[in-house]
Amino acid sequence: MGWRLAHIFRHPIKAHGRERLDAVDLTEGRCLPFDRHWAVAHDGAMLMPGWNPCMNFTRGAKTSALQAIDAAWDGAKLTLTHPDLAPLTFEPDTADGEAAFLDWVRPLHGSERAGPAKLVTAGRGMTDTDFESVSILNLASNAALSAQLGAELGLDRWRANLWLEGLEPWAECAWIGRELVIGATRLRIAEPIGRCRATMVDCATGQIDHDTLKALRIARGDTNFGVYATVIQSGPIRAGDVVELVA
Repeated sequence: MGWRLAHIFRHPIKAHGRERLDAVDLTEGRCLPFDRHWAVAHDGAMLMPGWNPCMNFTRGAKTSALQAIDAAWDGAKLTLTHPDLAPLTFEPDTADGEAAFLDWVRPLHGSERAGPAKLVTAGRGMTDTDFESVSILNLASNAALSAQLGAELGLDRWRANLWLEGLEPWAECAWIGRELVIGATRLRIAEPIGRCRATMVDCATGQIDHDTLKALRIARGDTNFGVYATVIQSGPIRAGDVVELVA
């Protein structure tokens, strides 16, 4: 088939930046290590213990400027950058670090919406699914949608974990219930990823530039892009690994 793993990304704080990885170890039943490990509860959040749905958190669908954040996690400190702000390096699990982060991110929020109130964790990744998921996307599908819009859509707007290359456009849509082998790990495709307004934002500027939801409806008849998977066999993966669809 000639399919390969092209890119690996994680997002240490849900909706607040992404970082590219060369390799990562996946664990059965878990998302990428430190992917969506923290989330930013807004001041109207109604939190329950453990995982909470995204309506409780500040996110790019409501505050487009958040989409322009990049992140780097070194195992102790997190560094965030944004084109309109000075870089910030902080320890997310400390009171001083949380305060520094909240002060840093508040200028990106408008006064008309609930603002950032606190960093929270759940003992698991704050994925958009209520199970710990790995999001898998297809470079050819992004290229097809870019051609339809007449503009190159950057990968960051989709907030994916794994990007695959060598597939036909939209091939991934037929994989629900199937299994993939990537490197030394195995994943089961669980469900399609329904998209929101955050994908309309250019991540270089934090400004809306394309109606990706309308484009998806024209191309596919829905607003799905990519698939969620669960890890069913632990192991390392690395950019460039061969990808195989299990018969």
